[in-house]
Amino acid sequence: MVSAGEDVSAAEAPTIVELSPEDAERARTETKASSGIGRKAEHLLDVRGLSTHFFTPDGTVQAVDDVSFTVGYGETLGLVGESGCGKSVTALSVARLVPDPPGKIVAGSILFDGIDILKLSGDDMRKLRGKEIGFIFQDPLTSLNPLLRVGDQLVETILTHTSLTPKQARERALALLTEVGIPAPESRIDGYPHEFSGGMRQRVVIALALCGEPSLVIADEPTTALDVSVQAQIIAVLKRLTREHGAAVMLITHDMGVIAETADRVAVMYAGRIAEIGKVGEVVRNPLHPYAKGLMAAIPTLEGRVARLAQIPGAMPRLSAIPKGCAFNPRCPDVFGRCRSERPAPLAVGADRLAACWLYDREGAAPSRSEAVS
Repeated sequence: MVSAGEDVSAAEAPTIVELSPEDAERARTETKASSGIGRKAEHLLDVRGLSTHFFTPDGTVQAVDDVSFTVGYGETLGLVGESGCGKSVTALSVARLVPDPPGKIVAGSILFDGIDILKLSGDDMRKLRGKEIGFIFQDPLTSLNPLLRVGDQLVETILTHTSLTPKQARERALALLTEVGIPAPESRIDGYPHEFSGGMRQRVVIALALCGEPSLVIADEPTTALDVSVQAQIIAVLKRLTREHGAAVMLITHDMGVIAETADRVAVMYAGRIAEIGKVGEVVRNPLHPYAKGLMAAIPTLEGRVARLAQIPGAMPRLSAIPKGCAFNPRCPDVFGRCRSERPAPLAVGADRLAACWLYDREGAAPSRSEAVS
């Protein structure tokens, strides 16, 4: 087992062991050419009207309900919200990993570089996933096969998605372990997952996600099970690698601190729906949707002393029983009549800003804040 001290020492940059420039460039070129990825669309990822439901004996769970967003080439989009709001199911839907049954994508489209991946066959999707879409799962221990050595898992993934020889694939695996900050990769590559600490396992999972030089990395709460010091290291590794590899990132988390440090834009989810989307600095400093305001107000700060942190009253509704109108209306301090009867669509509020709230309906009968709370 790796000690906590080894995690900290991993922040130091070890000697790089990598493929020759010719082999590395050839592998990347062949990967991109075979997948057809090449900036053929305005956005790398364009999700439109996505709805994913789970059909259970107790009823239909609307885990993702008419969600739309984009991720630009090389951009980092943060997806935040309370536990159970649909963030992870959104990520699984984009990668077409929703278990069927009981889950099913019932509506919408997912355009990846202009290709609707919902229309791809299973075989074509498997070629795309891992090669062009890398996935970092929440739990690194269950993401790795406990019966296989770490190096074997990396090499198998590399051989699946590139034309490298086994020897070149092992060299590439060593280079990736070095990139993610695994100390002494030559001796650790033949270790089993249980011989690594939580932080080291998460680094291996990041390396696995980058094996095919993906254009998009989906990171589903990659630091949830780690202590604070290791979280900072993992976020630093992810930021550096995606920048160096030119990959876009879809970062799912409930930690606004991670989003503020990492993302370019942020989408706030509530009850399977998008509540607000905007540039991360604008959303953090000046949230528009009442739910986003509640989230930001609940973040502790070092400025001054507050007797009690702000909290959002009530609880998120069950996804099988979302209330009529705005899903947030039972908890909203600004609720008025229209909120209880009509579902708000995302409304443009300034440049590059959307808020699904009737308070920002320029053509409707939305009242002022004083009228709303009266």
